[in-house]
Amino acid sequence: MLTPHPATCIPLTRVSLPHLPSIRSGVRQIASVSWKHGEVEFSTRIHRCGSWPSSSKFKFSRVSLNYKMFKHHRLPRCIAVKSELGGTDSAGVVRSFPELRLGSKMRGIGFYAATSFSAIFLFVLMAAAHPFVLLFDRYRRKTHHLVAMVWAKLTVSPFYKIDIKGLENLPPNDAPAVFVSNHQSFLDIYTLLTLGRSFKFISKTAIFLFPIIGWAMYLMGTIPLRRMDTKSQMDCLKRCMNLINKGASVFFFPEGTRSKDGKLGAFKKGAFSVAAKTGVPLVPITLVGTGKIMPAGMEGRVNFGSVKVVIHQPIKGSDPDTLCREARNVIENQLAVQ
Repeated sequence: MLTPHPATCIPLTRVSLPHLPSIRSGVRQIASVSWKHGEVEFSTRIHRCGSWPSSSKFKFSRVSLNYKMFKHHRLPRCIAVKSELGGTDSAGVVRSFPELRLGSKMRGIGFYAATSFSAIFLFVLMAAAHPFVLLFDRYRRKTHHLVAMVWAKLTVSPFYKIDIKGLENLPPNDAPAVFVSNHQSFLDIYTLLTLGRSFKFISKTAIFLFPIIGWAMYLMGTIPLRRMDTKSQMDCLKRCMNLINKGASVFFFPEGTRSKDGKLGAFKKGAFSVAAKTGVPLVPITLVGTGKIMPAGMEGRVNFGSVKVVIHQPIKGSDPDTLCREARNVIENQLAVQ
């Protein structure tokens, strides 16, 4: 049988059932079970398996789930499972690791403590240099990005290692370009800042209200965007093209939001329209591992792991659709081999 363990939880909802080709056809009355990639995500009451072999019986103890959560793929991540499936696992094995969960939370506390402590002191340095930056380097703001790089490295270096491939594919630092990347985690920004490139990110306007971090983003020239506002979107694209014409680079996450399952989402065309209209190189970047260290929706935890950054060869063209397709294929292929 399969029963959730009441005392402990792990940040997983999946239990491997390699011998079962389908679960929906074999289970009666189960309202909140999904099957994908050889794994089952579940939680409901005791049910019987009608079409499975008679020797295979499963019991699911009730937990606080409902059909709406299942329908919208919002199953909770915190379930521990005890497996007594004959032939698939050792009887009595309890899949619960409370020490790992606690360790991830403690690392999360340490991560935010480190980023806050370093940000306070470095923001003072950034604010002091800001008048000179506006006077001598209004568009690129290299000094601010240097401070941001130091801040990012101080924050992430105690918690995960970054392996960067393809640095030779980066355009010269003074040459404007459009950078695009997949988006998996809150850690993506920290990871990209360690590259030391002075590109302008695009961020939700609400982030600018955060003390210290939001203020630093403003000083760096981060471009604000109201996602559901068409006028704001057009203003954002115009500002990006203006910055490129002034010699600065811009950075887009063309998926528009973080991936919940690690899969690459559909790309929006804004970044590729900017690259096509301005004629600057488009540089695709693949981020691997940030979503495992800090998954979307679990920003309070920092798991163990490492991150790989792959910088691909620049792409040039005048057709936004072609640029979008080529960049997405490059990133998708890189994710597939990891």
